[in-house]
Parts: sequence; structure tokens; C-alpha cells
Amino acid sequence: MPSLEQFLVVSAAFFCIGLYGVLSRRNVVAVLMSLELMFNGVNLAAVAFSRFVLPGPLSVGGIAAAALTGQVFALFIVAVAAAEVALGLALVLALYRQRGTIDVTEVNLMQR
Repeated sequence: MPSLEQFLVVSAAFFCIGLYGVLSRRNVVAVLMSLELMFNGVNLAAVAFSRFVLPGPLSVGGIAAAALTGQVFALFIVAVAAAEVALGLALVLALYRQRGTIDVTEVNLMQR
């Protein structure tokens, strides 16, 4: 069974690879994919913490509800990521139709 530290190392690796992709890529689609990697790193950390770290006594819900906190956060992050991808791809299509490119460095102003 992997330990919490191993899950956190993998989570940090996902996040760092995604951060490198966001900072170094020029293509908007590659930047969106890198953001998804960062979200997945955060999801893995949230689920790992909820699995390995038991919270203190809670007044409402007890241990069973507290053990699902990481999974609930992960579901919210997945929902936000899905909305971000839909909106991001719509912006990429609109940008390509207007400017003819999806290169981040060539599209520095959002005006005509």
C-alpha cells in the first residue's frame, strides 16, 4: 500500500509538470491541457489527504462525513475543470476565427 508521502510526490509532480507547461507553452490548447494536469495534481492530493489524515471529532456527521471531504472537493474541482475546458475551447475557437492563430504570444490584446 502506497503511503501518503508517495501520493503527495506524484501529486506534486503532476502539478509541477502542469505549471511548466502553462509557463512554457505558446499554444492555447497546450496551456489548457497543462491546467488540467495541475487540477489533477490537486485532486490527487485532496483525495490522498482525505484517505490518510483522520480529522478530529466533528459535531455534525462524525468521521464518515469527514472522510469524504477530499472526494467532495475533488468532484467540485472536476466540475470546475469541465466548465473551464468548455469555456476555454469556445474562446480558442473565437480567437482563431478572429485572428487566425492560437499562439499566445501573438494574441496579446483582446481588441480589434
